[in-house]
Amino acid sequence: MKKSSALSTYSPVIGLTGLAMIALLVYMLLAPHQPASAEEYPVKGFDVSHHQKEIQWNKISPEKFQFVYLKATEGGDFKDTKFQDNWLQAREHGFLVGAYHFYRLCRDGKIQAENFIATVPNKNDALPPVIDLEYDSQCINTYSKQQMLQEIQYMHDRLAQHYGKQPIFYVSKSFYNIVLAGEFKHTPLWVREYKGKPDLKDQPEWLFWQHTNQGQIRGIATTVDLNVFQGSQKQWQAFLLKNGLYPPQFKQKTAPK
Repeated sequence: MKKSSALSTYSPVIGLTGLAMIALLVYMLLAPHQPASAEEYPVKGFDVSHHQKEIQWNKISPEKFQFVYLKATEGGDFKDTKFQDNWLQAREHGFLVGAYHFYRLCRDGKIQAENFIATVPNKNDALPPVIDLEYDSQCINTYSKQQMLQEIQYMHDRLAQHYGKQPIFYVSKSFYNIVLAGEFKHTPLWVREYKGKPDLKDQPEWLFWQHTNQGQIRGIATTVDLNVFQGSQKQWQAFLLKNGLYPPQFKQKTAPK
């Protein structure tokens, strides 16, 4: 059927507009997320594991990145293959370094604590240990919620006792809201949130914020998680002193910023 002259005049425009809208939707769905803005926070750091492969620590500035966390262990027996090398090199190049454990909801807290302690040296000048707690649909029903909290409590207390420092919980929003909300009120939080500032149930205070997993750092070939500390440089110094640390004397004055 022949279209009216008016519709014939505008149909190409309608077609192009529709295609543009479709293209925009496809881009928004497939493109990597844009990092949430964290520029207002002066203390910046990053975290890595064996997924970042060989890191050229001499090309990264410990003045620009004032802390780094390294994956050490996972569950009851996994040890990150790059942990020891990253631990030694990062410390040698003047970084403030800490280690984290990826907690498996299928394993008990005792064996996971033993795995971490057997892997991570007890150093006075290391950052507090971190327990990475995330929702895992395959393991979430292994224990009841109360049993799970007891297992996490055991590992928390064991690490605090061994290292003499208050552990930190790295949390996903879903795990915190479902399991941790209202619990462990004195344990600092490191929150993963890529769409905006951390927004957890009951709005607890947070210590660290992982604002993107698409960061780019010279010396690291892959994308990397970027983090900030909530507070000023003065508050950062207070946090370090509370944990028995002092700001490192930067030896690599020529390191890129």
